[in-house]
Amino acid sequence: MKTYQMKTGAHTLESAPDEAKPLLAAARKKFGLIPNMYARMANLPGLLSTYLHGYDLFRSQTGLTPPEQEVVLLVISRENGCEYCVSAHSTVGAMMSQVPPDVLDAVRDAQPIADPRLQALAEFTKTMVDKRGNPTPEDAAAFLDAGYTEQQILGIILAIAVKTLSNYSNHVFHTPVDAAFAKYEWKKPAVAV
Repeated sequence: MKTYQMKTGAHTLESAPDEAKPLLAAARKKFGLIPNMYARMANLPGLLSTYLHGYDLFRSQTGLTPPEQEVVLLVISRENGCEYCVSAHSTVGAMMSQVPPDVLDAVRDAQPIADPRLQALAEFTKTMVDKRGNPTPEDAAAFLDAGYTEQQILGIILAIAVKTLSNYSNHVFHTPVDAAFAKYEWKKPAVAV
């Protein structure tokens, strides 16, 4: 199957639209580089700004721990088949969020997680993506029974919105994985026809 590829390319700090320059400069200061995803999202500064703002709110307002946040972001990106974001969040999860290697591997490979609470989180996140935000009462009850809250259901919705922006942008740009994420590069499994 042939997929669309944007003709517009990646921006540098110098070539970016004026509205995107401070966002890219902040990324370079924070990470020491401008991630390939940001360089492409900068083609529409409002897209990059909305992504960054929503991402920060997901990180700060959900009450999920950093490892739990990475599980959510990884499951969404895996379900959407975003090679760039699974690679990036695998790196973040391993380096900054202390996601145990067995959990990281399980999420990347769509396998069960030994930790029952994280398994419930991964299952509910997958359900929310697969059912387009329409879980059954039983789906929600299983999530809540694992010790999560209704506010965290809303946090997962925020994460889905944010990751949809980045996952879909990466799809149309065929964004190459940054060298910083290469150790955890992920390829989506081939789909049987």
